[in-house]
Formats: sequence, structure tokens, C-alpha cells
Amino acid sequence: MSLEGIEKVLQTESSNQERKSAAEAEARRITADAERAGVALVQQARDDAAQSGRELLQQAEQRAQRQVEEVQKAAQAECAAQREKAARRLDEAAEFIVGRIVNH
Repeated sequence: MSLEGIEKVLQTESSNQERKSAAEAEARRITADAERAGVALVQQARDDAAQSGRELLQQAEQRAQRQVEEVQKAAQAECAAQREKAARRLDEAAEFIVGRIVNH
């Protein structure tokens, strides 16, 4: 084999090694980029889930507050009705008591 042929083979091998090294570096870069993107997606999913959880909790608290207010209104209305009923019967009860005391 001539010197020219040997040099050509060496250049080709060197060129192939450089391309292989470049391809390996590109593969590592692509892998690292994909890993960073995956980590970012996972973090975004966690953030979204946390935000969704906070919103659901806030909605549940608002519903609970509305229910509390409804129960309070109903209880106040019932109390008012009971007071009215008691007030209407107060005179009757007083007469009954006076009548029992006077007759004994």
C-alpha cells in the first residue's frame, strides 16, 4: 500500500472518529434536553395539580359557607317562629297560672 493510500485511510478513520464523537455529543445533548423537558413537564403537572387542588378546596369552602348561611337563616327563622308562638301563648299561660293560684 502506498503512502498516499495509508494517509487517505488515516484521514478517513480520523474523519469517521470525529463524526462519531460529534454524533455521540449530539446524542448526549438531545438526551439532556429531553430529560430537562421531562423534568419541566413533571414540575408543570405538579404545579397544575396543586393549583387545581387549591381551586377545588376554595370552591368546596365557598359551598360549605353558603350551606352554613342557609342553615343559619333557617335556624333564625325557626327561632323567630318559636318566639312568636311563645309570645302568643304567654298571655294564656299567665292567665292559667293566675287562675291556678287564685283557685287554690
